[in-house]
Amino acid sequence: MKAFLFDLNGTMIHDMEYHTSAWQHILNHELGGNFSWEEVKPQMYGKNQEVLVRMFGPDRFTAAEMDELAVRKEQRYQEEFRPHLQLLPGLLDFLTAAHQRGIQLAIGSAAIPFNIDFVLDGLDIRRYFSAIVSADDVQLSKPHPETFLKAAQLLGVAPSDCLVFEDVPKGAEAALNAGMQTVILTTTHQPEEFSHLPNVLHFAPDFQDPFMQSLL
Repeated sequence: MKAFLFDLNGTMIHDMEYHTSAWQHILNHELGGNFSWEEVKPQMYGKNQEVLVRMFGPDRFTAAEMDELAVRKEQRYQEEFRPHLQLLPGLLDFLTAAHQRGIQLAIGSAAIPFNIDFVLDGLDIRRYFSAIVSADDVQLSKPHPETFLKAAQLLGVAPSDCLVFEDVPKGAEAALNAGMQTVILTTTHQPEEFSHLPNVLHFAPDFQDPFMQSLL
């Protein structure tokens, strides 16, 4: 492969429970919902505004209200997760090795720049990535392929020469729709949840998995 495309949350860092916790607080304590953890967790994909629409319907909030809630949710998430901010085991060595071998690296995430900057600058890894595609850079969220196709375009690499690292079924589906194969980090979902997706090469708990070395 000529390029590796990384989802961020749940793929590079193990933080999805903190996103779920922040959303559950916003949805229930601030917006009057009564959603269980099991109801909130499957909605943790796409843009924040899309999460609000899925949970409350399209007519509950104005666009400005959703934008404000989206920022407030991320501020709460960062406050809770900051003491635990670290890459998945083995990822730093994997990024370093890929970079040294001339494999291009990009991030394709539904996170807003505020959260991407939180990770890249907080862990001092921005230098590894030649392209970043955030929620603000696309019109259509995963499972639409726009995020990954735009990342490939920015790198100047054909989609078929890109390998995607993901952690959620909708992200793997986005890779499929982009004509890309994917490796799944099993931080948040079990392998059986991806059984309908033919583009999954491998499941790994982190980047120390021996399969990762075979990609370099």
